Amino acid sequence: MGILDIFLQSFSSVPLLGALVVLLLVYLVSTFIVSSQEKGKNPPGPKPLPLFGNLLQLDLDRPYNTLLKLSKKYGSVFTVYFGPKKVVVLAGYKTVKEALVNRAEEFGERDPMQIAKDFNKGHGVLWSNGDSWRDMRRFALTNLRDFGMGKKACEDKITEECEHLIEVFKKSKGEAFDTTQPMNYAVSNIICSIVYGSRFEYDDTEFTSLVDRTNRNIQLAGSPSIQVYNLFPWIGRWIANRKLFHKLYDANKKMNLELIRRLKETLNPEMCRGFVDAFLVRKQHLEKSEITNSHFHNENLLMTVIHLFAAGTETTSTTLRWGLLFMAKYPKIQDQVQEELSRVIGSRQVQVEDRKNLPFTDAVIHETQRLANIIPFSLPHKTSQDITFQGYFIKKGTTVFPLLTSVLYDESEWEKPYSFYPAHFLDKDGKFVKRDAFLPFSAGRRICLGESLARMELFIFFTTLLQHFRFTPPPGVSEDELDLTPRVGFALNPSPHKLCAVPCM
Repeated sequence: MGILDIFLQSFSSVPLLGALVVLLLVYLVSTFIVSSQEKGKNPPGPKPLPLFGNLLQLDLDRPYNTLLKLSKKYGSVFTVYFGPKKVVVLAGYKTVKEALVNRAEEFGERDPMQIAKDFNKGHGVLWSNGDSWRDMRRFALTNLRDFGMGKKACEDKITEECEHLIEVFKKSKGEAFDTTQPMNYAVSNIICSIVYGSRFEYDDTEFTSLVDRTNRNIQLAGSPSIQVYNLFPWIGRWIANRKLFHKLYDANKKMNLELIRRLKETLNPEMCRGFVDAFLVRKQHLEKSEITNSHFHNENLLMTVIHLFAAGTETTSTTLRWGLLFMAKYPKIQDQVQEELSRVIGSRQVQVEDRKNLPFTDAVIHETQRLANIIPFSLPHKTSQDITFQGYFIKKGTTVFPLLTSVLYDESEWEKPYSFYPAHFLDKDGKFVKRDAFLPFSAGRRICLGESLARMELFIFFTTLLQHFRFTPPPGVSEDELDLTPRVGFALNPSPHKLCAVPCM
């Protein structure tokens, strides 16, 4: 969808003259038309237009593809204008690593989008900066680990959840069905058990509504109209998707406040059930100590819980759905996975320690993460100070997009970057090998909080499902007809599809 289409849709109910006046005023006050006072050599990029910048050159459905093409022309550090907003794009493994890892402090701040600013108000762990972010991230990491992340206790929770998911898949009786909701609910229950201290049944409407609204909002956040709203907030009142986003978010906020209230009423400081309990206990302790400048307050609790819930559900469940789709698309690779599982594991439950003995299966999971390219941009960063990077001057506060697509598809790092090729992660002897350019969780100080949890979930869910089922296209659909085009959204989900889960004999 083009930028002009969105503006025309937005103003379809507004007098044309009024719309033109607003556009003219924004054009006149836009900092875009002010000559740059920046010192030093700026990163190159396509010539922008006033107000619209380079938006007319971007595919707003899949802007990461346009930026990938621009990197071929302008290099690994270049400038684009998203409307009046200047953005520096980092492309390719070496450049992204140098910025996020070697110069983590300079590139380590978060630049929240307008739709995130509407709700987060600088709270939580995803979009915050400064002392609040440091305190929330440190506390979240510590307590996620305390409540099982990366440990045997968490492995047991995932194994138990696999049993519930298998029963749901069995109910399809080998007929084609949409895996989206059951996969989302199963994965979400793992983060729920850590955050709230308990799992939920798949027919619990409070739980399912919470999950469904979260996933819908993540999809909306990547829609062209919300992207335009992020750049031109003054048109927000005419953006239908923004109104829907607010409605869904408010409902989820209300539900989380109710869950937190229930946990607070039954809180036992001597026996914390999950992250929320631990936060409430810390908050009470600080209040008793009469510490007034603490970041452990209700707003940070609510936002951090919402962030953990969303991040702990969407990316892992989406990756698993891609994995099953790839298996149906490439049945010979599915054959190899199932042969390895049968030979090494047999019928017993897979355990995390089995990973080292399942190199091909491990390679398939890694290749799924690489090719699926779930979060193509990473979340936006911004520079914490004036810096010179690879010979270019980047001003403090400049928005920076680490283009993870360009890392996962880097032609200088991957033999077949645009193909599903598990051999990327295997040596000549068939042993698993790590690849430096495998950065689906991003890197540096903003690396995904739940990486170890996600890795455990992907391995156990994927292998357990492949032990029990063979995944095929619906009747009358060939492997070649399965569409691998991602759906438009902030996270790249597969396009709507159905698969058959045929029980293994």
